[in-house]
Amino acid sequence: MYPFIFRTVFSRMEPETAHHLVVPVIRLLGIPPFSIVARALTRPDPSLRTEALGLVFDSPFGVAAGFDKNAVMVRGLGALGFGHVEVGTVTAKPQDGNSRPRLFRLIQDRALINRMGFNNRGASAAASRLRRLRRGNTHSVVGANIGKSRVVDVENATADYVESTRLVAPEADYLVVNVSSPNTPGLRGLQAVETLRPLLEAVRDAAGATPLLVKIAPDLADDEVTAIAEMAVDAGLAGLIATNTTISRDGLLADEATIERIGAGGLSGAPLRRRALEVLRLVRSAVPREFCVIAAGGVETAADVQERLAAGADLVQGYTAFIYRGPLWARQINRGLVELRRGADRA
Repeated sequence: MYPFIFRTVFSRMEPETAHHLVVPVIRLLGIPPFSIVARALTRPDPSLRTEALGLVFDSPFGVAAGFDKNAVMVRGLGALGFGHVEVGTVTAKPQDGNSRPRLFRLIQDRALINRMGFNNRGASAAASRLRRLRRGNTHSVVGANIGKSRVVDVENATADYVESTRLVAPEADYLVVNVSSPNTPGLRGLQAVETLRPLLEAVRDAAGATPLLVKIAPDLADDEVTAIAEMAVDAGLAGLIATNTTISRDGLLADEATIERIGAGGLSGAPLRRRALEVLRLVRSAVPREFCVIAAGGVETAADVQERLAAGADLVQGYTAFIYRGPLWARQINRGLVELRRGADRA
């Protein structure tokens, strides 16, 4: 049913408009009695329960940052079967992001290009929303992803991240420092180890007991990936997310004219799968087993999730395939994981 709806309705709509239309529907799914019905249909099998970051996840599969920027869909996403929801990216100061259009589909590639620019209501609003969520049962672990405010110079980025941390960290189950989006000028330059380490240490100190992770780009050289992973361990972080979107356009089926017309932005979805898996393996080989590694990028099926877990991921995140596969995507992943594991046990 959903593929037909996507082809005949959503694919003809401007992508960001389509996203805004589904937000109230997902929010509604988080409210009884709709949440009770949805949860009954999508509840992950108990065998999928996963421990990481000192937390218990109903499933190793969750929603990556970017889908729920303002923490307004957490309960609904939990009711759909996602084991965790990472909200944001949140910035210390509210901002509108880049001008529209800023989100584009590459349907034949099962991919998206975005240059959203961290559009969000700010860290104070996010903290307030997360605080209210803590009073109820979301069925999901909730992480918060923080980035640099556009109006803040890169030289003052640390103070800006710390401001977000002090507001959001006490209300989140874990915190992620995003220094890898390609859509905020100068942000990716913060991934240089000599710049990144003091930033992460300052955020770590401000985060207190909240587990801290850093999210890196797939476009880093292999030795840079390893260096950041080793530094993150040495700096006392709890984990790392591999990876964010890519600025590469290699191997796409979409024609060059279309890519040129779309312009700048981060590419996500199926074309990212191979490089994201490579980065995951690099990170896992460079860190101790107790260091949490979350895999993201090019995840579409239960087999993809299992592949990432087998490669050393503790948790796996997705976003882009949600657009193409629809509201029962998490249920499909969770049920597929159970079948894959049962098949392995029988073999």
